Amino acid sequence: QVQLVESGGGLVQAGDSLTLSCAYSGRDFSDYALGWFRQSQGKEREFVSAISWNGGSTLYANSVKGRFIITRDNARNTVYLQMNSLKTEDTDVYYCAARPFTTRSAAGQYDYWGQGTQVTVSS
Repeated sequence: QVQLVESGGGLVQAGDSLTLSCAYSGRDFSDYALGWFRQSQGKEREFVSAISWNGGSTLYANSVKGRFIITRDNARNTVYLQMNSLKTEDTDVYYCAARPFTTRSAAGQYDYWGQGTQVTVSS
C-alpha cells in the first residue's frame, strides 16, 4: 500500500517562494515516478510537474516552466516542488501522485494520490 502526504502549503504574496514536500511510504520509493498536480474547485486536475524514478527525467507544464523545480530524495522517500516567483493564478490545491518509473502528464496514469495541500497566493 502506497501513501503520499503533502505538506508545505500556505498563504504567500505574489513573487514569493514556497516549497512543497510529499512524503512517500509503502513499496520501494525508487520504483516510482512522482508528479505534482493542482486543482481548483470545479476545474479539472492540472499537471504541474513530474520526476522519474531516478530523477533523471523531469517534466513541467508550460505555465510553471522556469519558475518551479521538482526534485526527489530517495534516501528520505520525499519529493519536493520548489515554487518561485509565485503568481495569483498559482493558487490551488496541490496534489502529489505516484506511478511506476516514468514520467507522465496525464492524471489518469497515476496510481496513487495524496490528500492535497492548499497554496494561496495573494496580490
